[in-house]
Amino acid sequence: MSGENGIDPSVPPSGSGCAECDVSGGWWFHLRRCAQCGHVGCCDSSPAKHATGHFRETGHPLVQSFEPGEDWYWDYATNELYEGGPELAGPLSHPADQPTPGPAGRVPADWAKVLRA
Repeated sequence: MSGENGIDPSVPPSGSGCAECDVSGGWWFHLRRCAQCGHVGCCDSSPAKHATGHFRETGHPLVQSFEPGEDWYWDYATNELYEGGPELAGPLSHPADQPTPGPAGRVPADWAKVLRA
């Protein structure tokens, strides 16, 4: 993984959903959490790709999956996947009852078609 300066295990996640999608009324497929500042953003399969946007804006290279039962990291600086790694401050995922894609009430009925476009 990129240097340990890319991880701050004491910082909690910014929320239970993508910070930018929550502000704009958008929706996401899966969520990623910045290992340095806790920002929660949507993955590159999501329409807005806010997690990658956060990396481009801040240079924070490491994200951890914010999906229940997943603990892998992605390093944007090296384009590498790492299974496991340091445990971050909880919660470690969005609530298990939050649907994927999510959040409930904002996902279009044709979401699968939108993601393929």
